Amino acid sequence: MKYENIIDLHTHSDVSFDGEDSCLALCERAIAHGGIGIAITDHCDIDDPKLDVDSLVARQLDGFVDAKLGVKGKIAVLGGIELGQAIYRKEESEKLLDNFNYDVVLGSIHNLENQPDFYFLNYNELDVDKLLQTYFEAELALAKWNYFDVLAHLTYPLRYIVGKYRKPVDLTKYSEVIDAILETLVYNKKALELNLSSLQAHHHETMPPLSILQRFHDFGGKYVTVGTDAHQAEKVCLNIDKGYEMLQACGYEHFTIFVHREPWLMPIR
Repeated sequence: MKYENIIDLHTHSDVSFDGEDSCLALCERAIAHGGIGIAITDHCDIDDPKLDVDSLVARQLDGFVDAKLGVKGKIAVLGGIELGQAIYRKEESEKLLDNFNYDVVLGSIHNLENQPDFYFLNYNELDVDKLLQTYFEAELALAKWNYFDVLAHLTYPLRYIVGKYRKPVDLTKYSEVIDAILETLVYNKKALELNLSSLQAHHHETMPPLSILQRFHDFGGKYVTVGTDAHQAEKVCLNIDKGYEMLQACGYEHFTIFVHREPWLMPIR
């Protein structure tokens, strides 16, 4: 890679229901790609009625310890979590974050309340405009809730609407609510994630796209994290260099990581 400070701030181990490899395997692959840091941010979809939070956290902590011992200081290992749908279970979410010490908390929404993940929806049978408006309003509610550190994959449904179903989406239709999300993040000093996973899949545009990243910068957004959302070790750190190029194109000289939930600005170099 052309950059030295390669840090992947969004990865999933086999602790996640859809992850495939151990925390140690993720770290080893990051090292192989020249990475100097990695955050392991396994899923905690708090609205899942089958979720056992205590068991999940225990497996997370075991994975973090194994990884840190296994790499022996060769790479910085940050313990994180991707907290999904927190606004549907605010009390449970706040209790979780108050009781456990993470380095970074990603806030995300994978489904509308009491509905399946956007992955499972048939977009040929839905009013896509209405669905996206409702989704971005939920993202705004999440931004206002403000218990997380990083707003993850802001345009998540497009991974399937555009990527899988090939339905074009004009994001300017939702510019008012998207701007409100970005302004809320700036006001609350939270980070926006540049999620690179779609560059490896059907949808060949980052989440969010460059236009929204630029708008966040223009609003005064200071903190941007870069993550692959890798669910397999082989995808860790892929395209991080492209993410840094996008940040530089928008005027950023730094990307952000979190340690003990405090933002650290890292130079893009």
